[in-house]
Amino acid sequence: MPELPEVETSRRGIEPHILNKTVSDVIVRQKQLRWPITASLKKQLIGQVIRQVERRGKYILLSTDAGTVILHLGMSGSLRILPPSIPAEKHDHFDIVFSHKKILRLRDPRRFGAVLWTKSDPLKHKLLVNLGPEPLTEDFTAEYLFKQSRNRKVAIKTFLMNSHIVVGVGNIYANESLFSAGINPKRAAGNISLTRYKKLVPAIKSILTHSIEQGGTTLKDFINENGKPGYFQQTLNVYGRATEACINCGAAIKKITQTQRATFYCSQCQK
Repeated sequence: MPELPEVETSRRGIEPHILNKTVSDVIVRQKQLRWPITASLKKQLIGQVIRQVERRGKYILLSTDAGTVILHLGMSGSLRILPPSIPAEKHDHFDIVFSHKKILRLRDPRRFGAVLWTKSDPLKHKLLVNLGPEPLTEDFTAEYLFKQSRNRKVAIKTFLMNSHIVVGVGNIYANESLFSAGINPKRAAGNISLTRYKKLVPAIKSILTHSIEQGGTTLKDFINENGKPGYFQQTLNVYGRATEACINCGAAIKKITQTQRATFYCSQCQK
């Protein structure tokens, strides 16, 4: 699943090609995504200029004078900038065509993505209004996370993945951040001290920042014609490394399941 760094890389990848460009057509090949694409979207978008290309959590926001397109990549979606001459393939469900002869194409094999439209402030949309702070902003602090965690019995890894607490700390980054901070993913969020949260929050920020910087090297992929996702190989210390040696102590990395998601950790380094 595309996580925050991949979505931010997508935003940065498409922005130079569509910012201040005029929409000349909208092509919907499959309207049944996670939510149906409305029949009126084409009429609402044609003739509009993309004024801003922003991100909130895992949502990409394409703002115009008339309203905002809210894009979500779902489980397997990706975006591409292509010339109109490139034929659509099986899972290419949605195009925004621009007057400068480029298209923004959404590919979504599993159809869990979304293309929504709102005339109101997108940050007040029902899908965005209750999201927690962005992890790379000053609003996300150890003190904030400590306060939110009080009396919470839920495991810390599950707590971090709650988008109402903080956005964009998906499964991979929760695993990696907890390893970096030396915190066992099974510990109750409410039993973790402020001192330990002061290690965890910088770890989250550092890992996400590094991943976004790593993704910057793949921005050229957003204008490739082969349709492969423009995401990047992660440098991972625990995720996906079950039974392999911990890079710190040499103990075998363990794997468990928490809320139907795989968790990887070192029982020696993470207390």
